[in-house]
Amino acid sequence: MPSNRVKEDIYTPVLIVGSGPAGLTTALALSRMGVPHIVLNRYPTTAHTPRAHIVNQRTLEIMRALGLEDRILAHAIPNELMANNVWFMSMAGEEVVRTPAWGGGEEQLSAYRKASPSLICNLPQHELEPMLVEAIEAAGVGDIRFGHEFMRFEQDEDGVTAHVTHRASGRSYTIRCDYLIGADGARSRVMEQAGLALEGEGGLGQICFTWIRADLSRYVEHRPGVLYWRVDFTTAPEEGGSFICVKPWNEWIVSWVIDPARPFDPKDRSVLETRVRAAIGDRTTPFEIIDASVWSVNRLYAPEYRQGRVLCMGDAVHRHPPTNGLGQNTSIADAFNLAWKLKFVLDGKAGSSLLDTYSAERAPIGRQIVERANRTLFEMGAIPAAIGIVPGQSTEDRWERVLTLSDDTEEARARRAALDEAVKLQDFGFNAIGVELGYRYRVGARVDDGTPEPIPPGPSDICYQATTWPGARLPHAWIELGRRTVSTLDVVGHGRFVLLTGPGGGAPWRAAAEQARERTGVQITVHEIGTSHGMLRDPLLQWRAVREVSDNGAVLVRPDAHVAWRAATADQASKLPAVMAELLRL
Repeated sequence: MPSNRVKEDIYTPVLIVGSGPAGLTTALALSRMGVPHIVLNRYPTTAHTPRAHIVNQRTLEIMRALGLEDRILAHAIPNELMANNVWFMSMAGEEVVRTPAWGGGEEQLSAYRKASPSLICNLPQHELEPMLVEAIEAAGVGDIRFGHEFMRFEQDEDGVTAHVTHRASGRSYTIRCDYLIGADGARSRVMEQAGLALEGEGGLGQICFTWIRADLSRYVEHRPGVLYWRVDFTTAPEEGGSFICVKPWNEWIVSWVIDPARPFDPKDRSVLETRVRAAIGDRTTPFEIIDASVWSVNRLYAPEYRQGRVLCMGDAVHRHPPTNGLGQNTSIADAFNLAWKLKFVLDGKAGSSLLDTYSAERAPIGRQIVERANRTLFEMGAIPAAIGIVPGQSTEDRWERVLTLSDDTEEARARRAALDEAVKLQDFGFNAIGVELGYRYRVGARVDDGTPEPIPPGPSDICYQATTWPGARLPHAWIELGRRTVSTLDVVGHGRFVLLTGPGGGAPWRAAAEQARERTGVQITVHEIGTSHGMLRDPLLQWRAVREVSDNGAVLVRPDAHVAWRAATADQASKLPAVMAELLRL
């Protein structure tokens, strides 16, 4: 079980403040690599409300690498029950339009299946976090301390001293660490004390989330989805609400925009009940309110994630609306990016400046997802605008605009045409595979191969292009290991650098890998794919189609499954030792 003990003046290589998805993923990744660490959480338990819920393909790939994917899928809402993004006046009322989401459309699903061995699923944060805790505890490497509050830190050239209070007893103690990780959320004390700045705008609005139990199966089983939107949610914030599915089909979050002119207390049950009843749209369905909270709409991102021996991640450095389902997923990717770099630096196999690449790589992604989430929230307003719903209309007028949408009139046809265009925008928010999976590191722990960055065939937010260009995530391809079908992503990672080559590449690249080990002290695992004598076969020719190098060329893959470097042919094998030294900042 997690520890609540108090001990004076202890040491750990890595201290993680915060046990949300970012902090716990960092801890699990460090555990898998054998790096001791301590995790602090000022609260007595993990998250007790659903909060984030979309688990996208990249996150599932990370959890696959950390040994947790199967357990997540066993408890999550599967992809086939996420297919619809429904717009209506109320759950029981008139449906306006339905759009595909999370790969729900035929074209989108094909793209999602081709891009990854895993499909998006839905698992609320309060169920994911305990799974991470249990895996960390089972590994026996880290120490998770609930009820221990980080107060302040001082750092010097050799490390960081953190001051901690055990909340139950009031006793204080210190933890000395080599590196301090601020994964302590949107009110990050670590980030503030480190002097890391945020850019953008905060407090752009407020949203109420009310968690309920209600059997709504008769309204949703024929149109399964995660998100059900009030079409007038931006124009009539005082009425009804939209729905997020927590568990099909009897646990939900009902959300609505708070009118700044009409603030309310989320503890006022009578107001909550009125809003929930209006959102459901009938007077007969029973429901139970479990919890309610208010959160702010922000457009904030940090240009730097590192200050000396202090590194921040997750909501501490990127704060935005939950549209696109990017927050938790990006936080987990932050963690996976940083963990292996800490391991190599702590082991003395990389220079400390390797940690600079964490900020260089992740900060642009953080800004991208902040802008994407806020833009999606804005673009969602195109649907009510197309229908003819505008601020200031009465409830009767809004219903009239919806009910006359299918009329055989010129005016209705014009509104339907406008709705068609508005619906197209929804792919950018709910089928954004390019943002979710296709992000690339253009600077950082990569060595350029002299080729131009590939340009996707369409909008980069919604088009994913498989590529081995340095900085991209290794493309997924189904290959065979013995009699098992595995993904290319299954044969990389696990704390290792892996080099993938093919017929004719084995001997020169193994020799180059040994020379690189002699120079850097880092072992490179060499896999030959598609050779007559190797264990890995490419019978479907999927790897051949995406590798973008010749048979005897090579793709060097980092421990986080991003491409570090590639060589078109084995003629470049002699460059590998220098490439590794450059990557590791030696």
